[in-house]
Amino acid sequence: MNSPSDKTSGMTDDDFEMLRIERDAGVVFAAIDAPPINVMTPALFRELAKFSAHVAGDDSVRVVVLRSDNPDFFIAHFDVSAILSFPADGPAERPTEHVGFHDMCERYRTMPKATIVEIGGRVGGGGSELSMSCDMRFGALGRTVVNQMEVPIGILPGGTGTQRLPRLVGRGRAMEIILGGVDLDARTAEQWGYLNRALPADELRPFVTELACRIAKFPPEAVALAKQSVNAADELPLREGMFEERYLFQRLLRTPQAKPAMEQFLELGGQTREGEMRVADLVAEIRTDG
Repeated sequence: MNSPSDKTSGMTDDDFEMLRIERDAGVVFAAIDAPPINVMTPALFRELAKFSAHVAGDDSVRVVVLRSDNPDFFIAHFDVSAILSFPADGPAERPTEHVGFHDMCERYRTMPKATIVEIGGRVGGGGSELSMSCDMRFGALGRTVVNQMEVPIGILPGGTGTQRLPRLVGRGRAMEIILGGVDLDARTAEQWGYLNRALPADELRPFVTELACRIAKFPPEAVALAKQSVNAADELPLREGMFEERYLFQRLLRTPQAKPAMEQFLELGGQTREGEMRVADLVAEIRTDG
């Protein structure tokens, strides 16, 4: 199954049937709406892939948030009835490039925007793989449950799961989740590193919204290149990764927003005792949008 073309210049937020899209000051919120349980059908996959291309090239977007208004499900898993129709004749072939689901996941991982997933209910299979491809994941205590149900039904997490999960939680824990097909509750998912945080259910959405809006206020090139530098930690040996970090730091020094932002930091009280005691709030007061 191939992803749609990246030629989405004429696409609008109204061109999606299973994603309810809202925008607020550089943040795009996409709520998945595919009742009854948000199974990732081929149609939903195509919409999520189109949406990733739509926002990746939109300079007005700084942060992307995926969420669901279904209290029980973020995304259940990929449509098993669709997998049953996948071609299985002849020998398996080794791919040489990312296509289909892998291509979509890589776009969320690498697009020059922060990508955040708000997991308010169950997430499994391909929905979990999409979530792991994004930059941050937040869940709800007593509601969020993670499950990779592929091995019990005779397959494996084939949408990046066997590669993403060990990098998040470690090899042994990934084996428990994948080979055991067990439910992972929100608190354990947080402790193991799958979730950034597990919050009380009524605090999840306000927290994610506030964080997304906070990041959207920061210089977009700094967000994009900082993300690129962090991604390099997965892709390069430490020595080369440090070279990449130094190069990207030098690039950012040459952007028009860097000097004014640093000057504002000092003007607002940075490097004073009072300022540094509230540095997280202080840097949120810096304005770089003119």
